[in-house]
Amino acid sequence: MPILKKLQKFFEDNKVKYETIQHKIVFTAYDKAATLKIAEKIIGKTLVVKLDKSIVLVLIPANKNLDKQKLRKIAKSKKIDFVKEAWMKKNLKGVKIGSTPPFGVIFKIPTFVDIGLMKEKKIIVSSGDYNNSIKLNPAVLKKLIPDLVSGNFSKTR
Repeated sequence: MPILKKLQKFFEDNKVKYETIQHKIVFTAYDKAATLKIAEKIIGKTLVVKLDKSIVLVLIPANKNLDKQKLRKIAKSKKIDFVKEAWMKKNLKGVKIGSTPPFGVIFKIPTFVDIGLMKEKKIIVSSGDYNNSIKLNPAVLKKLIPDLVSGNFSKTR
């Protein structure tokens, strides 16, 4: 399956330059980096997180883990946890679990991006399925996501 149709239309409507990268089926950002033989720091992994009662997408580099305390401070949130798969299946239609694209705007969900990814020339992110990814300039995230929050909320794994 190519990239999520909703995402493809979103890119076309906004005249965004991107490249679709087809690769063998992978289930983790770490495996994606190994398969594509590229640095983990330019592969983004999208996490679906619950901050208090709000759901948000968080994009961090594949070579890092989420620092919940830093994200909690940036988001001015008391409680933070990962969203259950059942919620994702119900609310992120067409997206395979673990391959959520970081464009919360298409799902009406706020998006947070780690500053480490924003400093790269190109990044590779999930497209909604396990064997296609999207390569783009991280500036595109700022252009497409009006309420994008960027900051340092990852830590070395």
